[in-house]
Amino acid sequence: VEKGGEKGGRDSDVFQSPILPKPLFGHHRSAKIRQQARSSISSSVETTKANRMNAGGMRPGIILLREGTDTSQGKAQLISNINACQVVSDAVRTTLGPRGMDKLVADGRKVTISNDGATIMRLLEIEHPAAKTLVDISMSQDAEVGDGTTSVVLLAVEVLKQMKPFVEEGVHPQILIRHIRKASSLAVQKVRELAVSFDINTPEGEEMLLKTASTALNSKLIASHQDLFAPMIVDAVKSLSQEVDGLDDLRGMIAIKKIPGGDVRQSFLVKGVAFKKTFSYAGFEQMTKNFTNPKVLLLNVELELKNEKENAEVRIEDPEQYQSIVDAEWQVIYDKLDACVNCGANIVLSKLPIGDLATQYFADRGLFCAGRVEDGDLKRVAKATGATIQTSTNGIFEGVLGTCANFEEKQVGDERFNLFTGCPNSLTTTMILRGGSEQFIAESERSVHDSLMVVKRSLKSQAVVAGGGAIEMEVAKYLKEHALAIEGKGQLVVNAFAKALEIVPRQLCDNAGFDSNDILSSLRRKHTQDEDGTWYGVDIENGDIMDTFVAGVWEPSDNKSNSLASASEAACVILSIDETVINPRSQDPGAVNGMMGGGGMGGQQPGLSNTMAGAMDMVNAQKGGSRSGNLGNGVSYLKGRGGG
Repeated sequence: VEKGGEKGGRDSDVFQSPILPKPLFGHHRSAKIRQQARSSISSSVETTKANRMNAGGMRPGIILLREGTDTSQGKAQLISNINACQVVSDAVRTTLGPRGMDKLVADGRKVTISNDGATIMRLLEIEHPAAKTLVDISMSQDAEVGDGTTSVVLLAVEVLKQMKPFVEEGVHPQILIRHIRKASSLAVQKVRELAVSFDINTPEGEEMLLKTASTALNSKLIASHQDLFAPMIVDAVKSLSQEVDGLDDLRGMIAIKKIPGGDVRQSFLVKGVAFKKTFSYAGFEQMTKNFTNPKVLLLNVELELKNEKENAEVRIEDPEQYQSIVDAEWQVIYDKLDACVNCGANIVLSKLPIGDLATQYFADRGLFCAGRVEDGDLKRVAKATGATIQTSTNGIFEGVLGTCANFEEKQVGDERFNLFTGCPNSLTTTMILRGGSEQFIAESERSVHDSLMVVKRSLKSQAVVAGGGAIEMEVAKYLKEHALAIEGKGQLVVNAFAKALEIVPRQLCDNAGFDSNDILSSLRRKHTQDEDGTWYGVDIENGDIMDTFVAGVWEPSDNKSNSLASASEAACVILSIDETVINPRSQDPGAVNGMMGGGGMGGQQPGLSNTMAGAMDMVNAQKGGSRSGNLGNGVSYLKGRGGG
């Protein structure tokens, strides 16, 4: 620090910089010079940096996606998708087969115990975008065939696992996809060639239906009660097959009712319609609860005394005129009730409420009525009895009434059921399931549904194949022989696809606790060397191999065809993905609204979120400019006279 004198002899403190020359002037002028020097130095540094960037080719990147977007592409992300699918398959792998284990899934509200692949996949709520494809094929298999939902997931993942080494070695995914589709079509064609057809109108056909139903129940919770449920399921589905399109509406025509309590052996089948007693008013117990050859009237009409729905203003000059208005309202409901009685009906069912007045009115005249009947039950009653659902009580004639042989109210456990039996149209049936716990009955319902779908598919295709891994081993042998005639990489891909099919018998062995390597070696030898080894599969009871067709382990051919086609298609979809882009969720709750300009935002600039618009308002206000029209937090516009 030096003392520098100004004009007039006054001293001033000046800080000397190593870059700047020694000050020659006073304090104010020297400070100004220093500031100019510093700004020139900083600008020269920025210019140098810019020149270096241009010289070295370093240019700023172009941003197309929102900040935080996760993008991955190439071989690494494809392998990552395959690994994610393997993790999903590990969750359901142990549920396959008669010795499969159950999974307990709790979502905070209810607990589900199941070994049904589609149910577990749906409850897992998988977030990985590629792995969700497995959920889709499992649900598709459940809707189309009913059974095989676990095996279709295992097949798809095993195909991907066998293709993983080829991806790592640089084989193009399109080559893999082309040969997977070729192998899949060959496999489906081979299944159709091997399928054994039958006639359902012969005793052998009846036995085959029973065995396919039993096979579907083998891996379920009620496997030990096949002798009870298999005949019930076959009877229910065969009653539908009497019509041309009866099987298509299986869910609508076969009802499954669950009643907690009692033993599972107390479950029974009603050849007709059964539904739980609905909410009832006073006078219900006085009704007749048993009819023979009754006439049934079905309504979609509310039989209740109702006040005016809208605010009505009626001007009267005499108090007696008010009574006439009240009497008119009562006359409306009595006209409806008289129309129901005069048509000759003994049973009146309505989708809408039937009030206490109507209940007592019908009870006094020996009729039975029930309101708030579920839509599905009402449609089943209409289908079974031949009645037509009426939306008005005017003009009811005998042609719209239905009939049945017997109607009764029956106590089942803690519930009372209304049963329609001996119906002229025997399409509809109702299964009443009993059980000790809610979880057990829910799993029984899923098991019965799968078996119903399998029998339905057997009736449609009228062809079966042997289960227990036999059909997979035979198709794998055929593909390996066919691969020898293929040149190039396709031979390796088809061989890998054939090896992937062995996952079904291998997993059956693992779940039963047997040595899968020994049993698979025996199966390969039997299928390759012996002519009669076509239907040899895994013997779950003895840990060996056996002819599963002779043992009665039969499945519809459509089940296997659909599994192979769906699994191959899912594998091809995942292999065809070369880039995954995951967009982040918006952190600013007003960001979506901020993209909407115009009058809806009160004059706010378009394209700005609430946060950004608020910041710009503050800056504009400090500069004396106008605000955008937004008020502060917690303040709303006041609407009054002349206001908006």
